This record gives sequence, C-alpha cells and structure tokens, in this order.
Amino acid sequence: MQADTVDIDRLFHALGDTTRRAILDRLCEGPMSVSTLAEPLGITLTAVAQHLQILESCALVRTEKTGRVRTCRIEPTGFDALDRWIRTHRTLWERRLDRLGAMLAEEDASS
Repeated sequence: MQADTVDIDRLFHALGDTTRRAILDRLCEGPMSVSTLAEPLGITLTAVAQHLQILESCALVRTEKTGRVRTCRIEPTGFDALDRWIRTHRTLWERRLDRLGAMLAEEDASS
C-alpha cells in the first residue's frame, strides 16, 4: 500500500484508540509475536488481533505468519501518509499566521 492510498480518516480513527497506540509503542521496540504483544495489554489475543487488523488496514502495522506464530512489525507507509498530512496543514497554517502577523504589523505601523 502506498502512502497516497491511505485513508487519512481511517488512520486518525485507528490512532484515536489508546490500545492501538500502545500496540504501536510496543512495536517501536521491534517486531514481536501477537502473544508477546498482548501480554502487558491485559486483553485477549482475539482483541489484539482485531486491533491489529485495523492498524494493518491503515498501513501502520504489517503481520506475517510463520508456522503457528504471527509476527507484527511497524509499517512506515501509514506514518508517511500522516506525516504528509501534518506537513501540508502546518504549511497552510504557517502561511495564514504569517499573513495575519503582516496585517497586524501594518496596522501598528499606520497607528
């Protein structure tokens, strides 16, 4: 999945859940199995799998199964889409605030 095909609304929905953010925080330490991921969360493996499905659909996590073990890792594509959205909006607001500052400075100068 490419960053330009990630649905930003689904991405923010996925990041809006504390458990999913905790999963991402744990995966920042490196790839791990679903059972290892679930241990400190205090939820069932089924619940973790459901959260992982949502994270995977937003390209934030990638899972692969080898034998009986499903391993999860961070997928940068979703983060790239998020970064692009933030940069676009930051640039927009910086331009607006610069114009506002210029307008206020102009008013002060004419007073």
